[in-house]
Amino acid sequence: MALDHTFFEEMEARIPKGKVRTRFAPSPTGYMHVGNLRTALYTWLIARHAGGTFILRIEDTDQGRLVEGATEVIYRTLAECGLTHDEGPDVGGPVGPYIQSERRNLYGKYAELLVERGAAYYCFCEKAEEDSGDWDRAEDPCRCMSAEEIQANLDAGKPYVIRQKIPHEGTTTFHDVSFGDITVENQTLDDQVLLKRDGLPTYNFANVVDDHLMGITHVVRGSEYLSSAPKYNLLYEAFGWEIPTYVHCSPVMRDQHNKMSKRHGDPSYEDLIAQGYLTPAVLNYVALLGWAPKGERSEQEIFSLAELVDAFDIAGISKSPAIFDLAKLDYFNATYLRALSAGEFAKIAEPYIRQSVKNSAIDIAAVAALLQARCEKLTEIPEKVDFLDALPEYDVSFFTNKKSKTDSAISLNMLREAIPALEGISIWSQEAVHDTLIALAERLGVKNATLMWPVRIAVAGKLVTPGGAVELCHILGRDETLRRLRFGMKKLEG
Repeated sequence: MALDHTFFEEMEARIPKGKVRTRFAPSPTGYMHVGNLRTALYTWLIARHAGGTFILRIEDTDQGRLVEGATEVIYRTLAECGLTHDEGPDVGGPVGPYIQSERRNLYGKYAELLVERGAAYYCFCEKAEEDSGDWDRAEDPCRCMSAEEIQANLDAGKPYVIRQKIPHEGTTTFHDVSFGDITVENQTLDDQVLLKRDGLPTYNFANVVDDHLMGITHVVRGSEYLSSAPKYNLLYEAFGWEIPTYVHCSPVMRDQHNKMSKRHGDPSYEDLIAQGYLTPAVLNYVALLGWAPKGERSEQEIFSLAELVDAFDIAGISKSPAIFDLAKLDYFNATYLRALSAGEFAKIAEPYIRQSVKNSAIDIAAVAALLQARCEKLTEIPEKVDFLDALPEYDVSFFTNKKSKTDSAISLNMLREAIPALEGISIWSQEAVHDTLIALAERLGVKNATLMWPVRIAVAGKLVTPGGAVELCHILGRDETLRRLRFGMKKLEG
């Protein structure tokens, strides 16, 4: 079959040159797992660090695995993370379409070009599977089929796949940024399927064709594709194309022995956000899962996205697997929460506070001010402040605290003194509550903690609270504070 080489020349002419071009090419098969997010981040950082172009390509040729709504998850995640793309299905660009299924007419032509060049062949064998993992090329008679036999089979409408024709002898060497030069014996490689019976390309073939036609200079992917890299190189060489820079990232692990997996309950990006983590904290932590800054930034842990762009160097990517440590992510998240302004924190904390605090009279900003330095995740907030709406059931033993030098008798005496003192406040403010209680402790000749402990227990009904007695009394207001103090007094008397 004669090919129109003008088509290939026109496709070559479209390819942008002279800049770093990277792509994030997810399959819309569900959620955005942490490894995927890391790939997107590194790919984006390589482009931005070099002043290059970041491309989004949707790889949907495996129609059986597609999940409805998954493409929207990809768009939403990239947008929330600030990983803006310069070209893609929704913004267009010079080398579209950017959805693989819309490019399906390309792949057959390029597969046939390889056949013409002797680097691929038609395989009509009935037992030839689309997945060539266990295919023995030595037993495939199609490798040596004559042009007449091929044409006869095509004319007869016999179904076929197109396979890559791997050399029997010699070796193939490829270079990876992290793993260096890797050489494999060609006899260990299988004649992988390039074009399936339905006319759609395999993942490996579509990647090579699309990466070249989109001018991709750096390919970032998981280290599980290291074994496929020699076959990619042979395809590039057969086409006469320049091989991009390979950056294979080692897996993100749950522990020393197991990869992270949704099947095992490991969180996706959306799960982490739902669990109360901030997007910037997640991005910062994910960036350091397998990459370390060099030079004067080598000791730095906290990076804004702009700082990551400035510091990112592919030489800092490690070939060692990275372990995803939720405790470490908690530390990053707490650091980011504390760095917010009071107003910013109150805004993002409000929905979580309102899960427990329905009373509209409660000052959300005042509650948020207590929480900001006392929580690692936003999802901890409802449980920390639930007592503000309703005093929980609590045991009288809570009033006994050795460090504060209190027991039931002392606490009862403290509450009997505190109630009339607080009733005497004319304008209920935090300063007024503070001054009144401090003056009372001094008059009674006790340490401040001896008075503050029973007051706090009585107004909160909890041993641990996100604030002391003064702050809690102020937030609850005069009437509710006095009501709870009287209830605590009766509990102690009873």
